[in-house]
Amino acid sequence: MEKHIGSCRCGGIEFYFYNDPINSIFCYCKECQSLTGSDKWFGLWVPKDNFKFTKGTPSTYTRAGDSGKDVNYKFCGNCSTALCAEITAGNFYSVSATSLKSIKFNPKMSIYASSAPSWAILPNDVPKFDTLPPGMGG
Repeated sequence: MEKHIGSCRCGGIEFYFYNDPINSIFCYCKECQSLTGSDKWFGLWVPKDNFKFTKGTPSTYTRAGDSGKDVNYKFCGNCSTALCAEITAGNFYSVSATSLKSIKFNPKMSIYASSAPSWAILPNDVPKFDTLPPGMGG
């Protein structure tokens, strides 16, 4: 079992997850754009049972997702680093790839591409979906 370690920028909050994520995505939805201040979020989908905070307690912001179920964003209340989003509809965390100590993952798909800003550059080598892929609610 490989252990992947991450933290916020100031080091006040640390976490880890085991094994490879079940998916790795670029998300171009408007919510992710607001969260990152950029054109996308690079999220690693990790089953909740494989993820654990080990230092500090993150702050939480909750919104309703497209499913109507909660999306709970976890971030550092000190440095405001976005660490992950708990996707309650899927029972997983979308972990910020950029918060890992070592990033070895590449995106496997781009989702909500129809919401990408006109200046965004979407990778050509990964599948692109206007919302979600078939079978995932899209």
